[in-house]
Amino acid sequence: MASQTLRVGIVGAGANTKLRHIPGMRAIEGVEIVGVVNRTVESTARVAEEYAIPHRFAHWSELVASPDIDAVVIGTWPNLHCEVTCAALNAGKHVLCEARMARNFAEAKQMLEVARANKDLVAQIVPSPFGLECGPTVEAMIKEHYLGDLREMVVIGATDQFWDYNLPLHWRQDEEISGRNVLALGILHETLMRWAPEPVQVFAQAETFEPTRPAPEGEGYREVTIPDSVQILAELKGGVRAIYHLSGSILFGPGLQIHLYGSRGTIKVTFANGTETVHCGRAGDKELQLLEIPEDERGKWQVEEEFVRAIRGNKKVRLNDFKTALAGMEFTEAVGLSIEEEAAISLPLDE
Repeated sequence: MASQTLRVGIVGAGANTKLRHIPGMRAIEGVEIVGVVNRTVESTARVAEEYAIPHRFAHWSELVASPDIDAVVIGTWPNLHCEVTCAALNAGKHVLCEARMARNFAEAKQMLEVARANKDLVAQIVPSPFGLECGPTVEAMIKEHYLGDLREMVVIGATDQFWDYNLPLHWRQDEEISGRNVLALGILHETLMRWAPEPVQVFAQAETFEPTRPAPEGEGYREVTIPDSVQILAELKGGVRAIYHLSGSILFGPGLQIHLYGSRGTIKVTFANGTETVHCGRAGDKELQLLEIPEDERGKWQVEEEFVRAIRGNKKVRLNDFKTALAGMEFTEAVGLSIEEEAAISLPLDE
């Protein structure tokens, strides 16, 4: 494969696929996007014409079975991630699947099993974009004991995304499509896990303030099956404590943030409008200081390059291999179980 053209097929040209994956793949020498399939014939045709993709498929199963495709990029909603991924891997195709990995832990485990059965193929989950820029600096600070002993963490994802209940039901509010994940929980937790030890117990509560929303099809109302608000208490290895606040229904909320509190210092990261801002401080400082990260020390989005490098045998996938992504799915599953059972849930779930 290192000396051959890599032929890529796209199943589901959603927003992130158009924004990231298509231009990202096209920027790599020796990579061609040769086929596409969307939910409808009409949308498939629009994407094919807009991006000059030569082959259109009537159904995703035809694309993953095509001998003219080497790798599949899956940009569908989560309800198809498991089925398409497993079919593509079993058809001998490398897979780059949009996050979240699947709807639930069981589907994610099935995907990992199939990937392990096809160990010569690259299987990658698109990582959380949060923390990619400031991550190397934050990781270095933690490694150099800027925080001292990590004690507490706060994860906030509280916005007005779904505050207006007159708007139609969004697919992220439909568990049949979206799965167990709630709001920004999955991507924020994934970012946190790059900087913190894994969780060993969670306790969660949730509320749905508006139980129905206008149907996206335009007639009647549909039940909201994903909570509007979730609060989580978590214990991590080493006794570290974490608090999560997720909401899509509050006005003038704090947005998306991660706070790390240690015995010697504090790091606060804010994600807003595509930028990452880091404030930090240690004992003796009068207040937190804005951390200026030099341009050459900032991380960047390189998902497509990492996928292609792995296929060509140059480097293994780091963000994210299926095992790493499965750990995130396990956490969101535990949160869902805790809400249902009104009890603390221990991790890992299989023990």
